[in-house]
Amino acid sequence: MKTAWWLIKITIPVSFGVMLLDYFGVLALMAQYTGPVFRHLGLPGISAIVLVTSIFTNIYSVVAVLSMLQLPVREGVILASMCLVSHAFPIETTVMKRTGSSVIRMLLLRLTGSFVIGWLLNMLIPGTMSTDIHTIIQNQQDFSIVFMHWLSSVSRTTLKILILVNLLLVFQQLLDEFGWIGAIEKPLVPIMKIMGLPRSTTLSWVVANLIGLAYGSAIMIDESEKGKMNREDADLLNHHIALSHSQLEDPLLFLTLGYAIHWLIWPRILIAIASVWLRKAELKISAVYRSKRVPV
Repeated sequence: MKTAWWLIKITIPVSFGVMLLDYFGVLALMAQYTGPVFRHLGLPGISAIVLVTSIFTNIYSVVAVLSMLQLPVREGVILASMCLVSHAFPIETTVMKRTGSSVIRMLLLRLTGSFVIGWLLNMLIPGTMSTDIHTIIQNQQDFSIVFMHWLSSVSRTTLKILILVNLLLVFQQLLDEFGWIGAIEKPLVPIMKIMGLPRSTTLSWVVANLIGLAYGSAIMIDESEKGKMNREDADLLNHHIALSHSQLEDPLLFLTLGYAIHWLIWPRILIAIASVWLRKAELKISAVYRSKRVPV
């Protein structure tokens, strides 16, 4: 309940703030200044609204906006892949900070990763950018209607947090009590080595990929606080799951828009693996540099 309450204290004010920004047109205003960048990724300028919405909210919001835009499949896939990396920054970055990573580093990593994926997919997926002009129809709803919609949404999210966090931690305790964690970790050891991740991060990695970073944070925080995963290992894990998590639910949501799911999964996994190995190389170079500076 302590972990669930910590998540709820972040989720409610953040989601309320985003609702206000959206209602008063601040998100759309921000997107006007970022739109030109997206044309270099084979995307129309209106795509900026989708990514900005994603950064402050979640994948459900992205699917809703994309369904209104009705972008061609090629452009939609590129944008969806970028949003799968860059979404829910306020909540998910707070989780990664709690487990030992720098906020600035995680933000820059996710933004850079999303644009790298967009650039790569623009080169790999056949076709070119559509010349159609896409617009979003702004519905001027009364604030009370918008507020009640937000209240309903955040209530469902709060209930989901309460249930999932407690179930996950009970499940983890059962695995630990009966010695089943080792049985889960052992077959995944070769995969973890390829990804450059320590064995201590296996359970957290599995949970983050099955149900996502926000809900899976209960396991990550518990593993860190109990000393089963030190801050260095947790930081390496964060470099991976910052770019690649929730590989089931989130990509499946885009099937409703007709997007090919493989484009939404493998690019994130590959760039996440690269991120971890680059981080390990950075740490190694840093350690060598510090050792040379130590006086004899």
